[in-house]
Amino acid sequence: MGPMGETRIIDAAERRARLGVRHRLAGSARAGSAAEVADALVALHGTDPASVFLAVAARLAEGVEPVGAVERALYEDGSLVRMHGMRHTVFVFPSSLAAAVQASTTRPAAVRERTTLLKHLAAGSDFDGEWLAETERLVLGELAVRGEATGAELGGAVPRLRSTYVYGAGTRQEGVQSVASRVLRVLGMEGRIVRGRPQGSWTSSRFRWALAEEHPVRDPAEARAELLGHWLGACGPATEADLTWWTGWKVTDVRKALAAVGAVSVAVDGGTGFVLPDDLEPVASPEPWAALLPALDPTAMGWQGRDWYLDPDHRAALFDRSGNIGPTVWWNGRIVGGWAQRPDGSLVRRLLADVGAEAERAIGAEAERLAEWLGDVRVTPRFRTPLERELSAH
Repeated sequence: MGPMGETRIIDAAERRARLGVRHRLAGSARAGSAAEVADALVALHGTDPASVFLAVAARLAEGVEPVGAVERALYEDGSLVRMHGMRHTVFVFPSSLAAAVQASTTRPAAVRERTTLLKHLAAGSDFDGEWLAETERLVLGELAVRGEATGAELGGAVPRLRSTYVYGAGTRQEGVQSVASRVLRVLGMEGRIVRGRPQGSWTSSRFRWALAEEHPVRDPAEARAELLGHWLGACGPATEADLTWWTGWKVTDVRKALAAVGAVSVAVDGGTGFVLPDDLEPVASPEPWAALLPALDPTAMGWQGRDWYLDPDHRAALFDRSGNIGPTVWWNGRIVGGWAQRPDGSLVRRLLADVGAEAERAIGAEAERLAEWLGDVRVTPRFRTPLERELSAH
């Protein structure tokens, strides 16, 4: 509430100002390290490994080399960790949040994942819980000896991982599936193993696995409050619908976490949003800024309600059928187009709105910066969207 009990209004313009500063996209707000970027965003989408590096690259200050910065944080100093999080999705989190994520979000999902795996094994094979437990024991023992190994290497050392089972027997989805990917997924979600450095380049998803450091036991409600507090600091104001979508929690859990952090209701376009109690002061717009953000960027995917930064008429071109966003072009807090990389390495973009000469120059400069950094690297998003497909094909 504002003075005299009046509801604080945070309009779309101020939300875009907050986004430019807090998400490290305005030139003056850029970060000095990958960990600083992840802390500002709370989580980097990790389903597509290249997106992590591209999201960091868009937000780093000049002179900081993105690949080295991310790899040091992930594989050397451990300030970032890759793990399952919200909506059963792989993210890269600041390691300081890993225990809160595990307790609030990943552990409940892991319970469901294990239950589902046991159900599928019982229906499509002769394997039972005892067989699964022994297989996991062998995998963990192998990693204790090796230090790290790919799924293929573990399959060579633990023959049980090469077993298969029938999925969806008697249905249209019937097929033979490998045990390995499901077992490693469960162990990863339970926080017993962790994805390490991949084979090949930074765009590769052929990760090595290693034993994970044990997360301290946390009270789930306290962990939910901690995670939500960080996210509101980065993305507030957010509606209840935004929060339930982003976290994947029950509405009752979201409401309890909002109460635990003392969240304050504010008026946003289209309804009621929430901010932290110390976040009611106006935020001024930063200097004009442009950005080329990758597919699945956490800013583009940060809210369920996106009309304040995305024209609804552009959704069909920029999203796939599952709701994954492709590469986007931004100007002053709005998505104004999309971009793609062609097989010859050239970057192409299309603006979906008339943004003016100043914006076009700034967007062109960002495109040149990205192209120079990518060099000979080729990046194809894992989830292809209509505009990205069209641009990359010509």
